[in-house]
Amino acid sequence: MVAHLKGGVHYPRSTGEFQSWFATDADCLDYLDWLRWPQGFVCPRCQNPGGWRVADGRYKCACCAKRTAVTAGTLFDRRRTPLTVWFTVCWQFATAKDGVSAQSLQRTLEFGSYQTAWAMLHRLRSVLVRPGRDRLTGTVEVDETYFGGEEPGLRGGRQRGKKVLVGVAVELRETRGFGRCRMAVLADASAASLEGFVTENIEEGSTLVTDAWSSYPPAVRDRYVHKPINVKRSGQPAHVVLPGVHRVASLAKRWLASTHQGRFDEAHLSNYLNEFVFRFNRRRSTSRGLLFYRLLELAVDHDPVRYRQLVANSKSKKVPPVPQGRRGHPPSLDRPQAERPWRSAP
Repeated sequence: MVAHLKGGVHYPRSTGEFQSWFATDADCLDYLDWLRWPQGFVCPRCQNPGGWRVADGRYKCACCAKRTAVTAGTLFDRRRTPLTVWFTVCWQFATAKDGVSAQSLQRTLEFGSYQTAWAMLHRLRSVLVRPGRDRLTGTVEVDETYFGGEEPGLRGGRQRGKKVLVGVAVELRETRGFGRCRMAVLADASAASLEGFVTENIEEGSTLVTDAWSSYPPAVRDRYVHKPINVKRSGQPAHVVLPGVHRVASLAKRWLASTHQGRFDEAHLSNYLNEFVFRFNRRRSTSRGLLFYRLLELAVDHDPVRYRQLVANSKSKKVPPVPQGRRGHPPSLDRPQAERPWRSAP
């Protein structure tokens, strides 16, 4: 990881700069090489920091002799789509303020099928949660809400139907405004479910502001400073008593309704929530190119995500895929020279 990032040197600052930097697969591969091993190649098997590039473009470890491709073990492992297309998708995903839908991506990049665009976006959403990320601190509002709209026969509250229950936590700033947020799908509103959500996303010792739901006291126990508020007795609407969680939940629902037309499957809702949290927590970023850099940084540190992991009822293909060399993909071994930090030495 680079300590001090600079626009125009470590990441593109504009769409024009992006297009000039990543015109070929070789350009993209060099950038991933630099992102994955900024201090030089490190063998993923023996962790030895030494090796050299062989004729097929892979690295050979100086210690165990294992050969490793730059994209092996990353989100781009065994890809069928050219890296130039992958980078374009990443750029659109990171730079669009409200994100991009699979249908819009299919139309603009002229993919042959909707499933290709859908799978690429869901693969990107799956890497947005950084392992070991900092938990929320300070004063944090916590509540639950339902995604999925109204249902006939349900009177609201915490009744479970086809709708999906989601936990919401938002940092409150001392002056005004909100800090970071976290959202996650909950199995139910029991103390066990709420305890898992709270302990995973909020640092112990923080102050929790909740409503008077009976599951919260056993969920927070003595690890947090709990300040419950009885909304009914307060005489004020819930969005006034707990403004943070209601504001974030409302923004998330409007984002789903606008960018994705309100269409989502329960199995994939957590991925959409991860994308919303990623965007909300970086809403004050002044550089969209830096978000592109962060996205690729997460992608090279993430394990491969296969299509069968994304679909609910996956079935193996009876027809074998076409070999990569017959798909007309751009070459990936021609490496033009340029003066950028990730460029390979001649």
